Amino acid sequence: MGADTVVINGGVRLSLLDRSRTRVGEPESAALLGTVGRAADAERFGYHRFWVAEHHGVPGIAGAAPAVLLAAVAGATTSIRVGSAGVMVPHHQPLVVAEQFATLSAFAPGRVDLGLGRSPGFTAPVRRALRQTERDFSADLAELRDFLTGTAEITLHPRPDHMIPMYVLATGTGLTVAAELGLPVIVGGPLLRAGGEQALAEYRRAFRPSAQQPQPWVAISLDVLVADTDGEAAELLLPEAWAMAQSRTTGTFSPLEPVAAVRAASRTARQQDHLERTAAAAVTGTPARVERQLAELFDRTGAAELVASGSTFHRDALRASDAALAALFGGGRPSVMIGASRAADCQE
Repeated sequence: MGADTVVINGGVRLSLLDRSRTRVGEPESAALLGTVGRAADAERFGYHRFWVAEHHGVPGIAGAAPAVLLAAVAGATTSIRVGSAGVMVPHHQPLVVAEQFATLSAFAPGRVDLGLGRSPGFTAPVRRALRQTERDFSADLAELRDFLTGTAEITLHPRPDHMIPMYVLATGTGLTVAAELGLPVIVGGPLLRAGGEQALAEYRRAFRPSAQQPQPWVAISLDVLVADTDGEAAELLLPEAWAMAQSRTTGTFSPLEPVAAVRAASRTARQQDHLERTAAAAVTGTPARVERQLAELFDRTGAAELVASGSTFHRDALRASDAALAALFGGGRPSVMIGASRAADCQE
């Protein structure tokens, strides 16, 4: 180990994000049952947190109701934290979101986290069905926090017995909103590529301490898949990458297909380009390769948590990848090496 590296002990945390991806040949209910089973496995592997998402009218995703799904996840687990990454605030009234998560907290006291975003509906018909209108994201977050903390005009029932932490799924202006409200952020996509460090630095500079979060806090989210060889790990990513390529070129986000079917599928130059872009944005490979890539990413972003969002067609392969990733973090006790300059930040 070089002089400029340290081993984190209890610093960077590890969590999973499962979008309840559907699979060719399965009923869509199997995706939801798969999410619950994956959460139970994640708890056994030592993950700190398990996140679910919210998507409406997307053929390849069954996760449309995070509060309902989290109730099932909480019932199948006993210690792992459970959260949304996230609830899309423009689709809901803040009071209803607060009531849902206060109710969930009653069944899983001290384990519930509320991640919040503002992504629009998948298509124009979906946006119409959701009655989506222009909303003030910052005002909605502030109102929601008032309900959860008991400072709103209306008293929330049930009253939460434990604090329900709020997180912002942030891209661009979302970082500004989070800094103003003193909330932690989960970032991914473009913010993890070149130039993202500047946006994160501005979030940290502008951060206003709050009762929940006295200092800025960043989690990073991206696809992470681990296998015995680099080639096997790259193949695990193919089903998700192919679905993304199809969505970008045909407008249809499809259920996951087997790796062999994706390899055999004919593709356009544009689709091949999207496949390569997805692969470049992911972290895949052997445990040693993944550890090196994550160490560089933690060092560059100052992240305190990894939200691993990888998926693949074969559930056994995904389970093995989840187990291998947890092993890198010592089964819940982080051991990924990072630059010495980052050690203090990660242990905050």
